[in-house]
Amino acid sequence: MLQKTTRLSLAEQASMQIEQLIETGAWPVGMKIPAEPELMEELQVSRNTLREAMRALTHAGLLKTRQGDGTYVCASSALGPVLKKKVQQTDALQTLEVRHALEREAALLAAARRTAEDLNDIRQCLASCKQAAQQQDYTVYAQSDTAFHRSIITAAHNPLLSELYDHIIEGVSESIIDVAEVCSAAYFLQNHEMLLDAIERHDETLAAEAVRIYIEQSKHHFQQQKDEQS
Repeated sequence: MLQKTTRLSLAEQASMQIEQLIETGAWPVGMKIPAEPELMEELQVSRNTLREAMRALTHAGLLKTRQGDGTYVCASSALGPVLKKKVQQTDALQTLEVRHALEREAALLAAARRTAEDLNDIRQCLASCKQAAQQQDYTVYAQSDTAFHRSIITAAHNPLLSELYDHIIEGVSESIIDVAEVCSAAYFLQNHEMLLDAIERHDETLAAEAVRIYIEQSKHHFQQQKDEQS
């Protein structure tokens, strides 16, 4: 039987207002939020009410307190920490299937919508990948590879896709390093050149195929690893 709804508590109202500031970008990720007295005055709530709201937002992964320093925004929405945790707990092959869906669509959209500035960003990220591969610095390579894929997501010009992808890719950075150390970086670099060329020439079919190829190669690596462990 449904029960009568109740009004939101002051702490819930305060947390909703703060969450809105974060999600709209008024309080960006990395920002140190105002001190407790200032927030109490702005929100017109007691210290205990404010602290209850802050605990809820910290638990949700939006805020993080640094001892002796203050409280900082650490995620742009409550969805981010949840997705990141879920990805880290999910089988690598399943995660790659989700990446394929998102990155294939992004490649199609980028091939149709990219600007000259987008192309320049993608090229710079790919150049960083090449340099890191030559130096066999797999950590930097993974960072540059992630930036490469993010630049294509950006070129798709779909804000919701960008936000969703950012939350997911944060949880798979270690797997990218893993693949880079075992597989030939030259293989992925050649493939990424093909992807860049397809986007530059507005070739949606080739762009989608390039994504399929590197995802399949990554899935092959993880399947081999899984078979060896079993």
